[in-house]
Amino acid sequence: MTSTTLRRLAAGIAAAGLACSLAAQPAGGKLSDGRVRFGVLTDMSGVYSDLAGPGSLLAAQMAVEDFGGKVLGAPVDIVSADHQNKTDLAANTARQWFDTQQVDAIVDLVSSPVSLAVMEIAKQKNKVAFVNGSGTSRVTNDSCNANTVHTSWDSYSQSYSLVDAMVKQGGDSWFFVTLDNAGGQSVERDGMAAVKAAGAKVVGNVRFPLNTADFSSFVLQAQASKAKVIGLIASGADTVNAVKAINEFGLTRQQKVVAMVTFLPEIHSLGLQAAQGLILNEAFYWDTDADTRKFSERFFAKSKKMPDAVHAGVYSSITHYLRAVQAAGTDDAAAVMKKMKETPVKDFYARGGSIREDGRMVFDMRLVQVKKPAESKKPWDYYDIVATIAADQAFQPLSKSTCTLVKK
Repeated sequence: MTSTTLRRLAAGIAAAGLACSLAAQPAGGKLSDGRVRFGVLTDMSGVYSDLAGPGSLLAAQMAVEDFGGKVLGAPVDIVSADHQNKTDLAANTARQWFDTQQVDAIVDLVSSPVSLAVMEIAKQKNKVAFVNGSGTSRVTNDSCNANTVHTSWDSYSQSYSLVDAMVKQGGDSWFFVTLDNAGGQSVERDGMAAVKAAGAKVVGNVRFPLNTADFSSFVLQAQASKAKVIGLIASGADTVNAVKAINEFGLTRQQKVVAMVTFLPEIHSLGLQAAQGLILNEAFYWDTDADTRKFSERFFAKSKKMPDAVHAGVYSSITHYLRAVQAAGTDDAAAVMKKMKETPVKDFYARGGSIREDGRMVFDMRLVQVKKPAESKKPWDYYDIVATIAADQAFQPLSKSTCTLVKK
């Protein structure tokens, strides 16, 4: 290599280094590292991959694209990872993202143990965590922190209004079939409290491990209980396997089954013949109105399936965060959280929603019942909306919160 070539190469390297240095500088001094970066930390390959997973990454990409790909003149980008439902892997990934990859906020966090671990790291690193896929009410109670927002369903929202509706229909005895993890136990605890508050009784419960293939023994215990209502607390593939067993043993001939933690993908996997009649609460349904249909049809065009509440929640979280950065003029976590809490949430997911001091986003929920096959008029036409549950009724009131951020 000649000396001239070496000089040109050195000059090129220096120029490239200068360009990288300039690119890394904050845009107008407003952003900490000259960009905003989101991390989609989800289950890409396991039991929750259908209700979260690749769909959450797609929803995040759509949100960034729809915002224009920039905020305060700086680029917005995304990294993603599969936490494999392993708490230590999720925690290590979050820590690495915050420390070395300049991630400002993490979204999705399906699985309650994962969400509880990652939100604590977000607090330590002064970053933001959005819990879009986990249902434990601990997120906004004893484990709450000033850096976390819970945007999806939780164990309280899935219990009280649903239980009240069933008790009014004569369901005065309950048996719970529950996923044995933090989220499942939280829903069960709130469900049992709701049953007792409604003047009904709990006759028993049984718990199953994540990724259960054979539900025979659990379903037989529910059947033997003679309870009028079976509260199924499962999601993802576990819901599919449980409902198949429920149908196989004919539980619905004598008992009503309430799916307390169920999403659209599970209904799609089961088919209406198997799922018909199930009653559940939904944070989002694609066919609710013109706005939900517009987003969902765009999502379907890219993924060949309709979005569920986790996907819509991821989109909503990223959009609300970017609006807050724009309004605050910075990506400082405290400033962004303050702006997000004082600004109403305006989108197809949580129209008129708001984020309380405990980090709980409150918005209207929907009580739905799965249609019979003959009632479905088009693909993915699965739900009848039975009732809209107002935000102040759907979620735990602040007066009952154990969050230290709540002023008593």
